[in-house]
Amino acid sequence: MSTPKIVTFGCRLNSYESEVMRKHLQDMQAKDVIIVNSCAVTGEAERQVKQSIRKLRRDHPTSKILVTGCAAQLNPGDYSRMSEVNAVFGNREKLDPLQLATVLNVDTVAVREKPIVNVQDIMQVRETAHHLISGVDQRSRAFVQIQQGCDHRCTFCIIPYARGNSRSTSPQQIIQQIQHLVDAHIAEIVLTGVDITSYGQDLSQPITLGKLAADILNQVPKLPRLRLSSIDPIEMDPLLWDVIGSEQRLMPHLHLSLQAGDDMILKRMKRRHSSAQAVQLCQRLHQHRPDIALGADLIAGFPTETEEMFQNSLRHVQDCHISFVHVFPYSPRAGTPAAKMPQLPVEIRRERANLLRQLGDRQRQNFFAKQLGKIQKVLIEKQEEDYSVGHSQHFASVRVPQAIEPGHIVQMVATAFQGDYIIADRLAE
Repeated sequence: MSTPKIVTFGCRLNSYESEVMRKHLQDMQAKDVIIVNSCAVTGEAERQVKQSIRKLRRDHPTSKILVTGCAAQLNPGDYSRMSEVNAVFGNREKLDPLQLATVLNVDTVAVREKPIVNVQDIMQVRETAHHLISGVDQRSRAFVQIQQGCDHRCTFCIIPYARGNSRSTSPQQIIQQIQHLVDAHIAEIVLTGVDITSYGQDLSQPITLGKLAADILNQVPKLPRLRLSSIDPIEMDPLLWDVIGSEQRLMPHLHLSLQAGDDMILKRMKRRHSSAQAVQLCQRLHQHRPDIALGADLIAGFPTETEEMFQNSLRHVQDCHISFVHVFPYSPRAGTPAAKMPQLPVEIRRERANLLRQLGDRQRQNFFAKQLGKIQKVLIEKQEEDYSVGHSQHFASVRVPQAIEPGHIVQMVATAFQGDYIIADRLAE
């Protein structure tokens, strides 16, 4: 292998940071290097990371393997002790081209005998470094980091200790990055971070996520589509409501960090909203934007969750009219308060996760059924010989029985659905 390879796990923020690292490697004309950008949100995520590292070494015995991301930030020793690994960098260090260069300039055998390890205290970081990328690897959509870290301490979540406290990128730098990507013919921008609804409160001139979104749409008029990543239900600012209701270029899809639908579990999670507040939020969203589609993260089998509490979460999905359900079986993370609470058997966690996923499948199918005969504005992302695949304005996967060049936004009519896909025919020009 000569061309650099980046293997990305986890969130959209990791996807953005992988593109930053890809640009640094291209600028260095790097060869025979593999970066594993890891995730630590669950124990299963870390297991997959380690499994991938072992396979990469078998497939690429002479390449340098660098491990970074949240798992590396939290557990650098675990990865430096893996015989397959040449270097381990933290979340701050991974974006520094000088750090990448230290791996590229060292003999592969030497660093396997004594891996390079550079993981500093992420809680000491006070600023978010700006990195300008001019494109993305074979995609029509780009993620743009607006914020990093989190000031909240949900009892189940280890991510603040891997990402640090909340810190925002300046609006000028964000708009510059988006303009750069639009000039490179990127059709859709996704604003991403760890807690994007907290955006801007740490800046010398504080602004809100709603103000940022409005400024982006005003100052980058040629941006076809703007999308938000996961948001906290309790932090939406008044201007964000206005933008959701009035700006058609802001896509009618939001992903909510709900986590549970039972008030006692929400309190034990140290979430800042109640189940009733979440339902009210979803009702208001549908009033502001009648065509909106909602997704949500939910944790199954949180410590102390009774059958009744779990049933409340099942009902909550329907009460909130969630169309896209992302389920995590609870996974204890060392160092978090929830890991010290009475744990449910793994079998119960898995069973409840399966029940939530089954409900999610039904919710998605119901949403797809309601789309039949309606126009889908599809951003084409992948082209095969006789069909294309993309995402609609609702972030629903759409399969088109025609070969269409990626990057185009085409209007389609939904005619059927199958599994995870809406099937649509292209409208006449």
